[in-house]
Amino acid sequence: MRNQEVAKIFYAIADFLKMEDVDFKPAAYQKAAIVLESLDESLDAIYARGGKKALEDLPGIGKSMAEKIEEYIKTGKIGYYEDLKKKTPIDIGDLTAVEGLGPRRAKKLYQELGIRSLDDLEKAARSHKIAKIEGFREKTEGNILEGIEFLKRSKGRFLLGDILPRVKTIQERLSRLKEVERIDAGGSVRRKKETIGDVDFLIISKEPKKVMDFFVSQPEAVKVWGKGPTKASIRVKEGFDIDLRVVPKNSYGAALQYFTGSKEHNIATRRIAMAKNLKLSEYGLFKGKRMVAGWDEEGVYKSLGLVWVEPELREDRGEIEAALRQAQGKAQGLPRIIGYDDIRGDLHCHSSWNGGSNNLEELADAAQKMKYEYLGISDHTKFLRIEKGLDEKKLGQRDKEIDKLNEKFKVQGLKFRLLKGCEANILNDGSVDIKDEALKKLDYVIAGIHSNFKMSESEMTERMIKAIKNPNVDIISHPTGRILKRRDEYQIDLDKILRAAKEFNVVLEINSYPERLDLNDINIRRAKESGVKMVINTDSHQKDQLRFMELGISQARRGWAEKEDVINTHHLEKLMKYFKH
Repeated sequence: MRNQEVAKIFYAIADFLKMEDVDFKPAAYQKAAIVLESLDESLDAIYARGGKKALEDLPGIGKSMAEKIEEYIKTGKIGYYEDLKKKTPIDIGDLTAVEGLGPRRAKKLYQELGIRSLDDLEKAARSHKIAKIEGFREKTEGNILEGIEFLKRSKGRFLLGDILPRVKTIQERLSRLKEVERIDAGGSVRRKKETIGDVDFLIISKEPKKVMDFFVSQPEAVKVWGKGPTKASIRVKEGFDIDLRVVPKNSYGAALQYFTGSKEHNIATRRIAMAKNLKLSEYGLFKGKRMVAGWDEEGVYKSLGLVWVEPELREDRGEIEAALRQAQGKAQGLPRIIGYDDIRGDLHCHSSWNGGSNNLEELADAAQKMKYEYLGISDHTKFLRIEKGLDEKKLGQRDKEIDKLNEKFKVQGLKFRLLKGCEANILNDGSVDIKDEALKKLDYVIAGIHSNFKMSESEMTERMIKAIKNPNVDIISHPTGRILKRRDEYQIDLDKILRAAKEFNVVLEINSYPERLDLNDINIRRAKESGVKMVINTDSHQKDQLRFMELGISQARRGWAEKEDVINTHHLEKLMKYFKH
């Protein structure tokens, strides 16, 4: 996770430089941070393979940044960053996590009121000191308090996309031990919840002591909470805890079911057991003292009169009743939820044409390595100047380059195609920021809201519905606008939006970006039940972010979405017919 650590520092450096009104450099550090946190390979491995030169070869990483990464790998610190912190000693990451509080405002609050931390900020806002500062208002003060309360609610939770790489790394290490017969992650990681509190590993082992010794000596561990013969617990650098439990082989299925959860799902299964005069626990399913199931999960569910339930569905939202109906051969059983290999392509990727890290050919190559049939290039349009949004002329120039590449793929005999799309901006009145004539020439059009998030419910709903009614708009991106751990959803009437999307045959996006995962699982299910089609996209700004697709698929699975609910499970020909229709 060195990548995440350096990325976090680069984001902070960008913010400190913004405070000083430095040109160009903040954007460069932000771009570099995005590249680093999305890399499949660790910085340590890259450096070990090719030294500083290999770091310089990374997209967006020049000589100066490579030297800083090298310094961090060798010393655990970056002197340039430490100097910036001394100059303006504030918790820049915490303060700018409050929605609407950017680096320059944070600096002004430090200069005027000595605010260094979230606690300082909250005290100043509650005592109404902030509204008195030039450039701030009473409304700003209220928004700051609202933002702080939002951060408090999400404290102690970690993004699935941030935590999953660490979990997979440690799980892979443990699985390679000859003493480990089987290992699984349980809890909210196995259920693929969008945020995670802590992590549970279950293992089968005849020599657990060696496994426990290895586990507590993980290089990521900063604290060992405890180590016993069958359980150990550590805290890792990112701040979350990992527990490892050794489980008897004949109880493994029951333990995996129990430690996967959710709590509500487990309560429901125990009630069924009690109604059958059985007792269900992490040790097995018992009739009196006799164990009747527990060797595997499937046996536990079967003995309860249920079919096995996919982990992502275990939230006590009707899955128990559906599993019972299916076991009895009745209709309306469990959905055949979308699989992790069902996606044929990604329709929301940003290229170097609008500030992304990779050019079209690099993105196409990455998509083909993922066995995709197509990749949709959906660069921002002109309203988003900070993202180098394309106007009509530049969009046409980009499309000519796409045509040339597609012709090249055809000559090479490749069954792969780049699709011409865009992510247009939905303006305050519901119109989009690019002419219809330009949109008509594209394979598809995504439209999304990127500004003025605090409109009233009625205004925001009408704004989005007007965009849905636009005959050139095919997809609405990140439809509720939330940013996990930073910003709540827009105030919208989702039922009205779903009705409009159904009427005008507009697709709603499940955005896989770790901080978004929007639509959420509950809204995905509402969309499915309303007959609204969805698309799972990554919103990638560089090629390594294409792997975020896994997060969007897991979100779709949690929302009971099936293959036919998601349009990018279609082969290319069917997809193009869908958009044409």
